[in-house]
Amino acid sequence: MENLRGLLEDVIMNEKIIYGVLSNLKQKNGVEFNKVSLKPVKIKSEIVIQLTYHIGKKVEHYNLSYTEGVDRLEELMIKYFKQTNLFTTEADYQIFINKKGKNKILKKKPTKEKAPLSHNKKKNYIIEEGDLCPFLIKLGIMNDEGKVYKKRYNKFRQINRYLEIVADVIPSLDSNGIINIVDFGCGKSYLTFALYHYLVNILKYNVNIVGLDLKSDVIKNCNKLSEEMNFENLKFIQGDIKNFEEFKKVNMVLTLHACDTATDDALVKAVNWDADIILSVPCCQHELLNQIHNPIMEPMMKHGIIKEKLSTLITDSIRGNILEILGYSTQIMEFIDMEHTPKNILIRAIKKKESNPKLIGEYTEFKKVWGISPYIEKAMGERLHRILQNGKEI
Repeated sequence: MENLRGLLEDVIMNEKIIYGVLSNLKQKNGVEFNKVSLKPVKIKSEIVIQLTYHIGKKVEHYNLSYTEGVDRLEELMIKYFKQTNLFTTEADYQIFINKKGKNKILKKKPTKEKAPLSHNKKKNYIIEEGDLCPFLIKLGIMNDEGKVYKKRYNKFRQINRYLEIVADVIPSLDSNGIINIVDFGCGKSYLTFALYHYLVNILKYNVNIVGLDLKSDVIKNCNKLSEEMNFENLKFIQGDIKNFEEFKKVNMVLTLHACDTATDDALVKAVNWDADIILSVPCCQHELLNQIHNPIMEPMMKHGIIKEKLSTLITDSIRGNILEILGYSTQIMEFIDMEHTPKNILIRAIKKKESNPKLIGEYTEFKKVWGISPYIEKAMGERLHRILQNGKEI
């Protein structure tokens, strides 16, 4: 099998591989998978070979170093599969292996072009089109061949944008223990299922995820899908944010389109848990609309639509400022392009060691300029009150 080994080492170690498929099982031999695909992927700053095992409509991902990838692919090809197709920058290869272990390698002109793994014109997604994801099939985003439906491509794009944001902050979590995650206002839970798939099936983290929503039919459907997908540590509960007591400690809190002050209630919960990561996409920020008053800004405020947008920006700025005062490194960023959804602001906060009382003056002056008394300040309670009064947490 020297030719086979040599070919695998050449196309993988020299980074020529674009894509590959191992198919046509020799015999079951007790294995569950019926096909294995491979491609290079970039995880953080490292390029690895990702093997995707196709088990019926399920998939499992394994990220291997180049050397591990060569060893595992050789084993799979010799032991399990009659045929392998490798698409590389220099050639396409068809590899046939018979029952006696002898191989035949056919070489043809290349049919695929290799795109850079980052900053390329064609977007590289964490979940790529062509990768069979059973939960996306069940949710009506892709078909049984992994093709994303044209009308659902915006949702597919949103899911991947969300996972990119998660990937940026995941290093802030301790991956050695169980990671508790709560998704407040989970709705139909496209992003919740995607998060579980990414953390468990791709990154191999040990997580408990709870999705919370007020609608009983939504919760019922989400739990049914979770069971069908065998997502053992993902469950959904009917209830509101204020009364949620499932976990004593939560590492990551998500609030996606929680309406008006429900976002504030979720942020309060997250801060009281000392959550390591908060990701919040606010929605319907109406609380301050009738409070804001600044004569200098009257040319803007006399127009209802502009005043509403202004109120939204002030509300989310207040939220970000309070999180910073309480010890979070906070960014307010774009979640998805405006053309796809108007709810494009995401508050991303990562817990630091100490509160930041230096921002108290900035916060106090900001409130005074707009003549507002934000709900979130009162909802945060004594902890924030002490910092605001004393300039430090005591």
